[in-house]
Amino acid sequence: MGRLLFFVALGALVVWWLFGRVRRVEPRKGPKTKPAVGAEEMVACAHCGVHLPRTDAVTDDTHPYCGDEHRRLGPRRP
Repeated sequence: MGRLLFFVALGALVVWWLFGRVRRVEPRKGPKTKPAVGAEEMVACAHCGVHLPRTDAVTDDTHPYCGDEHRRLGPRRP
């Protein structure tokens, strides 16, 4: 009975020690993310709604489009 009590106490001590260390360990800090250099504004095609960079969009006087065909068709009607 004495040996059983000793091993139970030893196991409890090990568990207490391990969980105490886990609480004290600080989480790892990963590399800080930087904003992308040269990030572009995204616009939605007025006809189909697909998003693309403003520099790739084909525009008429007021609306951005994803291509000439959608520019020719014009904005989508609700």
